[in-house]
Amino acid sequence: MKAEMLDIFDESGTPIGVAPRTEVHRLGHWHQTFHCWIYRVEQSKIWLLFQKRHPQKDTGPNLLDITSAGHLVASEGPADGVRELEEELGLTVSFDALDEIGVINDVLETPELIDKEMCHVFAYACDQPLQAYVLQAEEVTGLLWAELDEVERLFAGDMATIAVHGFLSEPDGTRQEVELRVEQSAFVPHEAHYYQQVFAAVRSLGKKRQAK
Repeated sequence: MKAEMLDIFDESGTPIGVAPRTEVHRLGHWHQTFHCWIYRVEQSKIWLLFQKRHPQKDTGPNLLDITSAGHLVASEGPADGVRELEEELGLTVSFDALDEIGVINDVLETPELIDKEMCHVFAYACDQPLQAYVLQAEEVTGLLWAELDEVERLFAGDMATIAVHGFLSEPDGTRQEVELRVEQSAFVPHEAHYYQQVFAAVRSLGKKRQAK
């Protein structure tokens, strides 16, 4: 299979070339990704939708993460990232329909890799019922809603667990509706500033929708 080639950057964000994805992660080169957080406003509450990552993912297996995300390959820009919504969730969305949060640098290190991402982060308000989503089975194994207020309190250390609800996919493709209580350790350990910026931006967007 042909190696996925990514644009790579130095610490200041200046392009320095192109490299295979495996090398990018092995050597810790900065590279670009697309992130989209789906949220909904329900009366006075704002809800964030998390995907559950497949157990065989190279980073964050089995953890709750951004609703939809993926790498931008060499020569691609943020607008190309909307394909991730289609591929992972079966959701057809135009780039213009997304609300831009901004570019957030995020570093995740494990014994196996150094993942330095320049994340092009967006939000999308969507009231579509969960059963309408079509998951990419090798990437995503569930979708779970969490109330933004509670997620923020969890990450601030003010709550030990929070409630999430949605569905998890069985190996045979059937879906099990679930209501769970989860700790912060159930989420991909993005840097604190990443989550803080995302939560603040979604809160602002949600309040604007509530005001309409």
